[in-house]
Amino acid sequence: PHASARALAAPAFAPRAASAAAKRFAASKAGGEVAGAGAAAAPKAAESWWTSAAWWGGAGAIAAWGMTGSAIYDALTAGPELISLPMTGVLIVYSSLFARWAWIVEPRNLALCACHATNVVAQCNQIRRAVQAKYDSGDPAEREEVILQGTRAAGAAAAGGVIILGAPSLQAWLVAAELGPISAIAAAPAGPFSVHFWAPMSKWFISGASFLELDRPTDKVSLTLYSALTLTGLFFTRYSLLVTPVNYMLCGVNVALFGSSAWHLGRKVKADYID
Repeated sequence: PHASARALAAPAFAPRAASAAAKRFAASKAGGEVAGAGAAAAPKAAESWWTSAAWWGGAGAIAAWGMTGSAIYDALTAGPELISLPMTGVLIVYSSLFARWAWIVEPRNLALCACHATNVVAQCNQIRRAVQAKYDSGDPAEREEVILQGTRAAGAAAAGGVIILGAPSLQAWLVAAELGPISAIAAAPAGPFSVHFWAPMSKWFISGASFLELDRPTDKVSLTLYSALTLTGLFFTRYSLLVTPVNYMLCGVNVALFGSSAWHLGRKVKADYID
């Protein structure tokens, strides 16, 4: 009898319980909509230029365009004796990687991507001019330098090709091996298997080339190129901390680039306009 009574009471209780649950859901939904409307109505805080990735990315792109423009300007007005083969080769690799980086970083930087794609073409033309001038000079030492630099470039390109082809398999193995920090680094968005790592690494080569040529004669220092590199280092130091993923390596290398390029720029200005 008791079971029968409960069975008879259940249908009467179920609608009441369902009705109460529905009311609670409706109330919570209404409350959420009101809260959402309030949040939407609240004024959005204005973004400061200091925290704007678009602002710093745009400034960095303008500075980088100065570097590209300097290569074009030098090709039109300056002799090929100003061209440093090691630095120009590094700039080709650097701009190739940064064109890719600017395309996939968040927020995407189309101006920077176009700038670096153009710079690859401009720097290749600089390489052509320098090689042709050294061969036309008839100096055996100049020709030997071209052969040496060409051999080094070919070796670096071959090594890079092997690394690029084998990288996906190596990354998958390291991540699956569960090697603790090593696997975590391999899987990181800005880790060594991503362009977020290698783009700033190529910039270290630019800084290194500048540091290795700290005593480069000032008559062979391009004012436009090192002005652009100095500004690029300045702007990208901040920009690297505002993009996704945040890139601390890019920040560090731009501090170094700013210092080394400013050194060459200061020497050039002192020699040409002060002394």
